[in-house]
Amino acid sequence: MMTFILRRTGSLVLLLAAVSFITFTLFQLGPSDPAAAACGQECTPERVAEARVALGMDQPFFVQYADYIRGLFSSRMIGAPGAQTLCEWPCLGKSFQTNENVADIIGRSLPYTFSMAIGALVLWTITGVGLGLLAALRKGSPVDKFIVGAASVGVSLPIPVTGLFLLLLFVNQLHLLPFTTNEISSPFGPQGPGAWVANYLLPWIALAVLFSASYIRVTRTNMIETFGEDFIRTARAKGLAPRTVTFKHGVRAGITPVVTMLGMDIGLLLGGAVLTEQIFSVPGLGFTAVHAAISGDLPVTMAITMLAAFFVIVANVVVDLAYAAIDPRVRLQ
Repeated sequence: MMTFILRRTGSLVLLLAAVSFITFTLFQLGPSDPAAAACGQECTPERVAEARVALGMDQPFFVQYADYIRGLFSSRMIGAPGAQTLCEWPCLGKSFQTNENVADIIGRSLPYTFSMAIGALVLWTITGVGLGLLAALRKGSPVDKFIVGAASVGVSLPIPVTGLFLLLLFVNQLHLLPFTTNEISSPFGPQGPGAWVANYLLPWIALAVLFSASYIRVTRTNMIETFGEDFIRTARAKGLAPRTVTFKHGVRAGITPVVTMLGMDIGLLLGGAVLTEQIFSVPGLGFTAVHAAISGDLPVTMAITMLAAFFVIVANVVVDLAYAAIDPRVRLQ
């Protein structure tokens, strides 16, 4: 187990290094000039040159990249010569647009993404796995056909359609829920958990409709296949209770593909649900990443890209560890 964890940790570091290098390179090769964007629309070539020096973009590519990586491990000085300031660890640089520390921007955006991801994750997992299992147990019945049909509709609905429909129905027409506000970022704020749930309920539902549809189909297919295995028939022949056969033997063996999906979806969602945050005006990582990419804000885009990669890779490691706990047929070598 320890060898596996150490090996995957090493892979994580290598992958993050590759992601950082590729992202840094793409911005250097891009057609836009961050120095000109930071300087403004009415800017002379002299001012652009000064901005490039202040942003450190006058240095060779590998010097810039090495300086950025050094900030991930220790504090560093940033800014133009003679006017440098200390960037405390972890130094992700300063925004080209606002001159704010990138770590502060990430710290401000991350709670919103966590709030949206946690509720949606619970909602779509319970709904998707529960309905998929019910459809498998009632294979061929009207209940099964209704669930499969609803899943087919849900998986075909993009987030913009679902999100705008929910806003129109529950906010503009029925006035049952408030429009999402950026004043609530966690259930522990002064407004309380009730206001937190009401604030993020529509984004949760929008994400759950899309994700749970896939979980229903995958769970149903795998559970039907698992219920036809020899060990399930043996368990039934031994006289075990149907509940024991279903949950202790069937679900435990057939749920592993769902765990794989769950790990990937968690990583991607924590990296920033771009469309959902845009539609509901949630100032999370996805919302911040879009505005940073449009304005050519390299430090912010770099930080969010690496954070998203970190979440995806860690989620994969957790999935591998969960396999051994869920399915006794799987052992980590």
